[in-house]
Amino acid sequence: MEDLIPDAEKRQMVLQRLYQGDPLVGDGGIFTDLLQALVNAALEGELDGTLSEGTESGERNRRNGHNTKHVKSRVGPLEVHTPRDRQGLHEPKLIGKWDRELSSGMDEIILSLYAHGQSIEDIRRQLQSLYGVEMSSGTISAITDRVYNEIINWQQRTLNSCYAIVYLDAIYYKIREDSKVVTKAVYTVYGVDLDGQRDILGFYLQATEGARYWGLVLEDIKKRGVEDVLFFCVDGLSGFKEVIAQVYPMSIIQRCIVHMVRTSTRFVSDKDLKAICVDLRKIYNAADRDQAAIALEAFGEKWDKKYKEIRPKWEENWDELMAFMDYSENIRRMIYTTNPVEALHRIMRKVTKTKGAWISEKALIKQLYLSLMHNKKSWSKKAFGWPSIARELKEYFGERFDKYAF
Repeated sequence: MEDLIPDAEKRQMVLQRLYQGDPLVGDGGIFTDLLQALVNAALEGELDGTLSEGTESGERNRRNGHNTKHVKSRVGPLEVHTPRDRQGLHEPKLIGKWDRELSSGMDEIILSLYAHGQSIEDIRRQLQSLYGVEMSSGTISAITDRVYNEIINWQQRTLNSCYAIVYLDAIYYKIREDSKVVTKAVYTVYGVDLDGQRDILGFYLQATEGARYWGLVLEDIKKRGVEDVLFFCVDGLSGFKEVIAQVYPMSIIQRCIVHMVRTSTRFVSDKDLKAICVDLRKIYNAADRDQAAIALEAFGEKWDKKYKEIRPKWEENWDELMAFMDYSENIRRMIYTTNPVEALHRIMRKVTKTKGAWISEKALIKQLYLSLMHNKKSWSKKAFGWPSIARELKEYFGERFDKYAF
């Protein structure tokens, strides 16, 4: 205590307030005095380090008084005494010469709470309750707004030249707009590069999901450096195949089998659901396309009379549904479904499920970005068993794979 607060009278006052149980932070909190003493002691230590280093000329450097200024902190204003050196070589690190605010780490706490799905008002109340810090909603909002430039840079960053697999899917949110609550789609592009590394290539907000806008999304990732994609895995959105072919004509398009099964069983009665799913599984678990076609024929003979709409759906989309049949089991497992991007969407829903509607598009984008970055370890893992998959991709795609391989 003597080193931190040399003034005996002030030291005694701080100790007395500690024993009285006075608040540590907030208005009138005693931590302001302690923090001020700690900051000034740290600044003195910084100058000690500079003086011990000496100078190139060998001339001895010395202390040369102090500069006094007031700086803002989360626990109140501080009176800071920055020591000077005679030769003017010292550059304080804790609080720079022109700084007028001491970072307390509160910004990181606010961003972490926001990433966990807390609203601005929730954060304000928690800071008051847990830390005794009174902060306005406007200040908290301004702190979260600082991340927006980071989001723009992330969204515009250069991407890899080629991706082995890209999953495309959309998730919906409600946003307040012009005194109304409207539903908008967030388009998610989730890829696996030729080194097996997963990454979110971007997410885009639009009024509705449609093939035309997916075409604009693909144009954007192409502009950002993606020259080729080996496989696209998509749901059953009308026109998907055509817009992908316009931007990436050499890509193989795999329609999600899981989505197709859900669509096929939407109007199946409960008593038949299990049997229908078993028979559909025989189709997509077949050894090859010919065996799958035989299984589909058998399915029709058994179920056409009762559910005549199911088999035509599979026949109409047969090429996109069976694209994965041309490859080994390892590759099939990677491309037959959009489940990886749906797992990503579950992370997004986890922090947003309690929200009725966002006040703006910007607020939604901030929350989604921060939640994804906070959970990066869960979605950025390298694909399991990638070396063997990469060998098979090299075998199937030859020079096209070698052109972009790391």
